[in-house]
Amino acid sequence: MVVESWFVPVIAGLFGLTLGSFLNVCSLRWPVDQSVIAPGSHCPKCEEPVRWYDNVPVLSWILLRGRCRWCAEPIAVQYPLVELATGLVWAGVFAAHGPSWEAARGGVFLTMLFGIAISDARFYIIPDQFSVGGAVVGILMALLPGGLEFIDALIGAGVGFGALWLVGFAGTWIIKKVTPGRLEEAGVDQAMGGGDVKMMMMVGAFVGVWGVVLTIFLGSILALLVFGPIASLSKRLIPLGVFLAAAAGAAYAWGDPMVTWYVTQVVGLTG
Repeated sequence: MVVESWFVPVIAGLFGLTLGSFLNVCSLRWPVDQSVIAPGSHCPKCEEPVRWYDNVPVLSWILLRGRCRWCAEPIAVQYPLVELATGLVWAGVFAAHGPSWEAARGGVFLTMLFGIAISDARFYIIPDQFSVGGAVVGILMALLPGGLEFIDALIGAGVGFGALWLVGFAGTWIIKKVTPGRLEEAGVDQAMGGGDVKMMMMVGAFVGVWGVVLTIFLGSILALLVFGPIASLSKRLIPLGVFLAAAAGAAYAWGDPMVTWYVTQVVGLTG
């Protein structure tokens, strides 16, 4: 048991490092409709393939000093940071839940949220592979022991999709009525992107109805506080998926105590 207390999170963390390397590929290629299988990893400048010994997560970037071995083109620091962060996520969930299906479920969910945040921040696109594919994965993983029940995952997915669709529909109608032409000036035809809606379907499949409510509430506040002033000055659209992803991660990790606190301290229910 003593060995297991540190051995399992370490192994999970190493797996997360490797998964983070693949996550980099997915989050950069899926938004532009490129295959994550072919071509293999290569330098975007000299197009030289990356050898396996130059593709070791984090370590290779450090040894290469952040540059391509062949043409010395800088390698974005995003690569080792995403790998390291994903490794820490997997180590963390297995440290919290032990060697269990719930730890695996949490690792998968948080990894997909991370990929969504990267894609939306860079491309303003949430790939269906993360959202729709993630919803299917979340519903199937609800069949495993522990965690969310299968029916709750199904209901959560439906509520997640429907709730954000309604928010987007109402927001579009209000904006068009109050400020005609504002959406068109921004180059969009609706207040909520379809990717955000499908993303919330995935979120609901992992955290259920209350998790959806908490994610939308926290994500909206984060988006307004953090990016709202920037958007008002620069006229840039808010990458809502980034903030929904952060909120969904919080809902997964601390959702139950947050809902309990709200019900008991704010609403005043004690039973």
